[in-house]
Formats: sequence, C-alpha cells, structure tokens
Amino acid sequence: MRRRAQPDSAPARPRVLLVVTLAERGGVVSYLSALVPGLVAEYDVTVAAHGPGPLGEAVRAAGAEFVELRQVRRAISPLHDPRGLLELIGLCRRVRPHVVHANSTKAGVLGRLAAWLTRVPVRLFSAHGWAFATHLGASARLYEWCDRMMRPLTTTTICVSRSELERGLRARTCTRERTVVIPNAVPLDVPRAHAESGGRLRVASVGRLAAPKDFITLVRALARLPGGSYRAQIIGDGPDRGAIAREIERLGIGAPVSLAGECGDVPQRLAAADVLVLSSRSEAMPMVVLEAMAAGLPVVASAVGGMPELVVDGETGLLVAPGDPEALAAALSRLARDPLLRGRLGAAGRARAERHHSLQDMRRRHADLYRSQLAARGVDVRFGACGC
Repeated sequence: MRRRAQPDSAPARPRVLLVVTLAERGGVVSYLSALVPGLVAEYDVTVAAHGPGPLGEAVRAAGAEFVELRQVRRAISPLHDPRGLLELIGLCRRVRPHVVHANSTKAGVLGRLAAWLTRVPVRLFSAHGWAFATHLGASARLYEWCDRMMRPLTTTTICVSRSELERGLRARTCTRERTVVIPNAVPLDVPRAHAESGGRLRVASVGRLAAPKDFITLVRALARLPGGSYRAQIIGDGPDRGAIAREIERLGIGAPVSLAGECGDVPQRLAAADVLVLSSRSEAMPMVVLEAMAAGLPVVASAVGGMPELVVDGETGLLVAPGDPEALAAALSRLARDPLLRGRLGAAGRARAERHHSLQDMRRRHADLYRSQLAARGVDVRFGACGC
C-alpha cells in the first residue's frame, strides 16, 4: 500500500504499527479488525501478523497496510524467535512507526523489543489475557519473566479489564502509573437472536479448542441434561479437538452435539442460538461474549478473570464456578425451563453492551492514547480528523 506523500514543510501523519502473533480467527483479531477502521483517518496504519486468516482482509478493507510475518509463531522456538525479532526490526526500519502497539504474548515480547531497539518513541502493549495466567509450571514462569523484562521498555500497557490490571500489578508485569484499562467493544449492528423456537435449547460455544478454554467441562455438563432437551454446537478448532470428540463419544451424546470447526458466520450462528456458553478456566474480556450480548443472547460463563465485569450474574446471564459440570448443567437447565428468563437476560445484556462497550468509545480512547503518548515525547506529527 502506497503511503500519502507529505509536503516538505508539514509534519508527517503519525505512523502506527500494530503487531499480533497470528492472523487466524480469535478474540485479538476481532479486536484489531474493530479498532483499525477507527484509526485510519488520523493515522497511517500498518498491521503485521503471521499466517492466513481474516485479519488481512479486514485491514485492507479499512484502507490500511497488512504485512504477513514469516518467522513470528505461536509456540516458543529457539529457531524462529530470533528470526522473528530480526523480521520485526526490519519492519520497524521500513515503516518507521511513531507508535508500535503490540498484541498477544509472542508479538508482545518481540514487538516491544524490536521497537525499543529501533528507537520507536511510543511502545504500547495490550494485555488481552496475561499468558502466565493461562499456562502452568515452567511455561508460566517463563512468560511472567518475559513480561517483567519488557515492562521497562513499555511506555503504556493497555488492559481490557480491571481484573487483568490487578493481575498484572500483582505479577509486576505492569505498573499502575503506566497502565490504562480500555474495555473491548464490538459492533452492535449484528443479527439479533431469533424468537423462541419452542423446542430444544439451542446452545452455542465459540473459541479455540485449547487451554484455557475448557470444552470438556461443557461436554460433561451437556451429558447431564435430559436427552432430547438441547442441541449444541462447538464452533472453533484447535489441538484439543480430538480429546473433545472422544469425550463426546464416551458420553454417548454425539447426536445433539456437533463440532462445527472454524466458521465465518459466527454472528449468524449466535443469532440462531438460545444461549452462549463459555466454560473457560481463564479469561480477560472475551470478544465472543460481547458479540453474544450485542445479539441479545444470554450468556452462561465461568466466573473467572474479567468475566464478571461483562456478565452480571442473574441480570445479563449466569455465572458458574470453573471446571464444575454440575453447576453448568444446572444453569443450562434453568434457562431451558424458562424462556422468559432467557429473553430478559438477553435484553439486559444488549443494553449493557450499548452502555459500556461502545465501539466508537473504544476507538476514540485508543486514538487519544496514541496522541497523548506522542505529545508527551515531543513527537512532531500532523493529525487528521478522527475517524472514530
């Protein structure tokens, strides 16, 4: 994508480089796809990520540049990680960004380090869920150490929920003075949940089939419901697909439970459901819950991380203890018996999304943060009209 030429006497438009590990479907990609259109009127935006996926199409449609990374991968790799750092250093030297905004764990570490080495004045990191909280043992300690090492190189950390801020403060991976909370947001012009079918409870669950998502608990909860009382679809793919399929077979519930795989029509599938379930062991502020709330769908979720900041128990959905299939089954049974409760919770969730998770507000707060950080460092740039 060709950048607009600037008059010799005028400051350049501020250049922003957004980095994420993978371009595949997921919450961080949904976040970036929603954010970028609100930035392009004011900033020259480049987005970099590894692999194919919907992010590239969304970025180009917004009028920004998309760069497909070759060496930045999800797993820790002594081979690819140094190459990934060099790749990002080269990208910073080409783009010459005023702001590097890194997202997700791997890109968060490599992106901030590359930005510091190339003297990018503003280096931001969005913690969409601290990796040390979703791993165990040596991996958790390594991720926590990496984030601590990156803290002095980070001008500002962005947390998507208050719980993630407090978790980062306890782990010393961020500081209160240099951290802000900007909640996630989604478009509200989405398909709305259908009218009651009068039949079986239609259950949807969306996410990558891997930890910290816990689809095994969901499957075991479904097995406790009366036969013929529900239909469920698990939307997504990942390394735990085989284990989930075997558990479905072991429990003998293969007919009403489907593994739908990756789907490009998640909003439509949510609108065709009666309830969204998210039985994760750890979450920050999942985009799919916001998508369900925007669709007017009640949510049953684990009471972990930032989930209680989204789902108000008994008001917009139901919260249960993580890893407890009996509690999850009880919540689903309650909703299956009470269509009026489902409608009330769904309507309240939609209203809460409108009040607290405005896409325009989320974009404006990011654009304002970029602007204030540049001003604090005396960077001479020319701002256009905000497209928030």
